[in-house]
Amino acid sequence: MPKTNIQRSKQINAPVEKVFPLLNDFNHWPAWSPWLIMEPGVSVTVREDAKYYKWKGNRTGQGNMTITGEVPNESIDYDLEFLTPWKSQAKVRFELKPNADGCEVTWYMFGSLPFFMFWMKKMMEAFVGMDYERGLNLLKEYAEDGAVKSKLEFKGETSFEGTHYVGVNSTCNMDRIGEQMANDFGKLHGFMQGNEGVTFGNAFCIYHKWDMVKGQVNYTACIGTDGAVSTSNGLTTGQVPASKMYVLRHVGPYEHLGNAWSTLESMKRAKEFKHAKGIHPFEVYVNDPQEVSPEDLITDVYFAIK
Repeated sequence: MPKTNIQRSKQINAPVEKVFPLLNDFNHWPAWSPWLIMEPGVSVTVREDAKYYKWKGNRTGQGNMTITGEVPNESIDYDLEFLTPWKSQAKVRFELKPNADGCEVTWYMFGSLPFFMFWMKKMMEAFVGMDYERGLNLLKEYAEDGAVKSKLEFKGETSFEGTHYVGVNSTCNMDRIGEQMANDFGKLHGFMQGNEGVTFGNAFCIYHKWDMVKGQVNYTACIGTDGAVSTSNGLTTGQVPASKMYVLRHVGPYEHLGNAWSTLESMKRAKEFKHAKGIHPFEVYVNDPQEVSPEDLITDVYFAIK
């Protein structure tokens, strides 16, 4: 069976004595789990000693986890068992290393895939690795601030009226997307200042392709317009057609937007809606990051549906 190995680390600016109990007591996991946030109605049962929990959901599947060993404030080992969507087992481990600013937390998974899924090994490691990154970001916030500032609001199906746009198309590594997107929207802001006669709408971003294995993304940063416009200097124009959409709203810092995207992808896999091909998904920035605090940022993510 093809072996899978995942490892991700995060600096958490809180003492190790505060972080360790958040990992060895499963009662804390619903607050920061990158999977449980995707399905508010998931069934979660924690054993009285808080060393075992099981879950069952439509998007998250079914399984359980047991703490098998721990060294206080240093490491925790777990047995992880998946029952659906397919049966498999994995070993999970956390290591905590104190430092001057708090501690570094490293999250490991050692598992395997069913033999018929050998071709998915690299992709699965990339997907789980991204889940680990989302989870460590949530854990960091939970440990440092006492609460997670990432909320999902399931707005449901809607009729999107369509829009023209002017945009900048870019391809970059996922870990540079914030920097690259800031540069792209800077170009669009310059275009807006030079075209005061055009009525502009919301800023949004269309995602054309994610390459999880290479860690790259191709997208178009956009500003809505009231019609077709002329551009230059590497800008592009286009149109998102009127269509039926499923909308998931994220409230919180942009760094947590992966929670919304992962949720919609899991809903698509669970066939909670029928995805319509041909219209790439996009996120609309409802309010201005220069006018509200990061925890109050509103982003609506749209998936075209049949």
